[in-house]
Amino acid sequence: QVQLQESGGGLVQTGGSLRLACVASGRTFTIATVAWFRQVPGKERDVVAARSWTGSHVYYTDSVKDRFTISRDSAKNTVYLQMNNLKPEDTATYYCAAGPFGPHRTSAGNFNSWGQGTQVTVSS
Repeated sequence: QVQLQESGGGLVQTGGSLRLACVASGRTFTIATVAWFRQVPGKERDVVAARSWTGSHVYYTDSVKDRFTISRDSAKNTVYLQMNNLKPEDTATYYCAAGPFGPHRTSAGNFNSWGQGTQVTVSS
């Protein structure tokens, strides 16, 4: 079992930045891919960014390309999501996820470990 603990959400103005962190513990050797998802009430949970746990493959959804960066500190078993130039439409609950499949499989059903979520609110 893998446990994930997120931190770093908050309230920021349009154009501001936030960095989310996700610390993984437990059976981390089972992780192949980590990802950040986001969800707003009444909508599905959508992938924002994903990366291979030990490699360099990364994926970004189109709406966050050139604004968000997913990275990993292997010594700390921590995955980060640096979010720059935030927009009101980025407002959501953000979830960290980990799964045993390769980074090309980014739908939520491919991830079996989830954090509790952290709220990001961007004011206009």
